[in-house]
Amino acid sequence: MLVFPVWREPAEKAADLKIQVCATRLTPLRATDNGPRTIDARPFATVLQSRRWGLAVAEVLLPLFPLEVVLLPEAPLPLHIFEDRYKRMIGECLEAQSQGSDREEFGVVLAREAEMQKVGCSARILEVTRRYDDGRLDILTAGTRRFEVLYTKDEKPYLEGGVVFFDDEEESEAPTEEGTQRVRDMFREFVRRMPQTSEVSIDLPGPGDYYLSFRIAALLPADLAFKQQLLSVRSEADRLGRVAQAIEILTRKFDWTRKVRELAGGNGHAQPRT
Repeated sequence: MLVFPVWREPAEKAADLKIQVCATRLTPLRATDNGPRTIDARPFATVLQSRRWGLAVAEVLLPLFPLEVVLLPEAPLPLHIFEDRYKRMIGECLEAQSQGSDREEFGVVLAREAEMQKVGCSARILEVTRRYDDGRLDILTAGTRRFEVLYTKDEKPYLEGGVVFFDDEEESEAPTEEGTQRVRDMFREFVRRMPQTSEVSIDLPGPGDYYLSFRIAALLPADLAFKQQLLSVRSEADRLGRVAQAIEILTRKFDWTRKVRELAGGNGHAQPRT
C-alpha cells in the first residue's frame, strides 16, 4: 500500500491566471484532518488501461484546475473541493460522467511563482469519497492524458483552456525489456534503502506496461521541475532513462544523508560525494 497526500484547492482565484502570467501564487494545502489517504496504486492501472485515449488533434475547451502539483498519467490524486467555483466545475464533470459524455475530464496544470505551465494532464473522477452538508467534496481522481494549453478563457467562474491532447510520437523509440526491468529493479532498491518505507510492499505492473515511467516518477520524491519536464517528453524510452538518472541521484542523496546522521553523534567526519 502506498500513501499519497491529499491536495486541496488553492484559495486564490484561478480565473485571474493566464498562460505564463499569473497574478497570484498557488500553494499546496494540507492533508485532511483524518490524515493522508492510503491507496493501492495497482487498481488504477486496470481502470485506466481500459480508458486510455489515443492521440487527439482537435482543439478542446477543458476546465482547468491550477495547482502546485504535477499530475502524471495514471497517477492518483485525491482532492478536497471547497470553493464554489470548483464545486460547480466538479459537479459539471460528474454530471457529464453520469450521462456518458466525453466532457467528464478537467485539466490539472502546475502553477507557482506567478506562472502557469502550458503542459498539463487531464484528470478523471474515479470516486466521490465524501460529501459534506455544506457542499464540499472529497474526490479521488487519476491522471489520464496529456495536453498543451493554447489559450485560456475566464468567462466561467473557473478557468478554461483551449487545449490539444497529445501522446508519444509514433516513431519514438520503444524501451527494451532489459532497460525496463533495470529501472524497476532500481526503484525497488531505492525504496528498500528508505527506512520509513522498508516495510512497504511496492506492486508495480509488468514490463509490458507502457506508462511505467510515469508510474514510478509519481512515487519518487523528485522536485516538480523534473516531473513537469517528464510530462512533456514524448518517448517512453527517453522518460525511463530520465527516471533512472533521477533514481541514481536520489539514492546518492539518501545514502549521504544517512551517513551524516550516523556520524553526527560521534567524532567521525563525512566528506561530500562528488
